[in-house]
Amino acid sequence: MIFHFREKFPLLNTYWDRYLPFQQRMEVPAKTVLLEEGKISQQYIFIEKGCTRLFFNNNGDDKTVQFFFEKEGLTSFDSFVNNIPSLFTIETIEPSVIYLLPKHYVLQLMDELSHEPNFVQMMMQLSAQRQTHYMNEFVSFIRDTPEQRYQNLLADRPHIIQRVPQHYIASYLGVSTVHLSRIKNKLAKGKPHF
Repeated sequence: MIFHFREKFPLLNTYWDRYLPFQQRMEVPAKTVLLEEGKISQQYIFIEKGCTRLFFNNNGDDKTVQFFFEKEGLTSFDSFVNNIPSLFTIETIEPSVIYLLPKHYVLQLMDELSHEPNFVQMMMQLSAQRQTHYMNEFVSFIRDTPEQRYQNLLADRPHIIQRVPQHYIASYLGVSTVHLSRIKNKLAKGKPHF
């Protein structure tokens, strides 16, 4: 979290420096569960290296909701803020280097920062950006075909296609791996040959 905010708000580095010792750095293998569905989120997670996914269990099937990569922070927000069981599991996809900041330090830091001019405005802007991203994905899921959603990924977030295993991408798009293979084959055939 601290490193994430350092880049966004460099004028507040004295605060960040003060909270650095409270973060736990971890090097973890792929498929490490950082938060289990049904548990209460007590840590803010920052990814220095690697990739994670947010997913939930739907009658035995994993449904991937989102991917997070380097220099991104995450938690199960509703669980973290409201102290309720998480609807999601957070798991690494690749071997990763992550930092964990316990909730009481996050709250303490936010309380201190709330007195800084413009900080609340900056946080609202960050929240609005993330909310807009999620709303666009939600609308796309209703409006667009799986093929269109895959093409959107190719255009807007190609790093997901390059780094994330196909079965997670299929889950994210709401299709089977077989259907995803058909989409990819169809698009490959449609490309011009030089």
